[in-house]
Amino acid sequence: MKKLVLIFILITLAYGCKNMNNKMIISGNINGLKKGSLILKKQIDSTIISLDSMKINGDSNFKLVTEIYEPDIYYLYLDKEDGDSLNDIITFFGNTGNITINSRLKTFDSSYEINGSRNSELLREYLSIIRKYNLQNLDLLEIFYNAQIDNNQNKIDSVNFELENLIRRRYLYSLNFAITNAENEISPYIAVSQIPDANVELLIKLYDTLSDKVKNSKYGKLLREIVVD
Repeated sequence: MKKLVLIFILITLAYGCKNMNNKMIISGNINGLKKGSLILKKQIDSTIISLDSMKINGDSNFKLVTEIYEPDIYYLYLDKEDGDSLNDIITFFGNTGNITINSRLKTFDSSYEINGSRNSELLREYLSIIRKYNLQNLDLLEIFYNAQIDNNQNKIDSVNFELENLIRRRYLYSLNFAITNAENEISPYIAVSQIPDANVELLIKLYDTLSDKVKNSKYGKLLREIVVD
């Protein structure tokens, strides 16, 4: 009887440990948030689904939990219950274990700090540079449209050249960032989400730099489909 009890306890502990190994725990604080909801979401196929949520009423600390089986992209939504959803989404790379996200109510998606996810730290670094490229692109497009209105062909040609050069630099930055961080799942994610139409030889070069672990990840497999096809 004692042996049976011991076996049952060991099985229970083993099962519990296995479950904990598949958990992602997101916790933190949204400074200034007095009332609202925080929702953890993920895209499955073409649908964004909610995984966990928490109502905030006075205490701006939060904790969200979900099962996770490999690093992937997740979204932390802030619903201020004011009808305005602008700038209320933090995109991050999830992984098993504890991840801390701290931010502020007024600058939720830009002032956040994240710990516990190396891929998320790299993703934020990458997006901060890409944001600068995107702003430059918007500035050039404004000049381009004004040149069209003025029928200024010389200006149109000049801006076209600058736009093409900007696109090339953006692609090269993305590729170099992915190669530099090939030991992390962020690497193939950038390739398949940002530059899937890049020169296939360059994508093959990137794929070859990935570790076996990253090659077998979700985005590693997606990158392989691109370079094989």
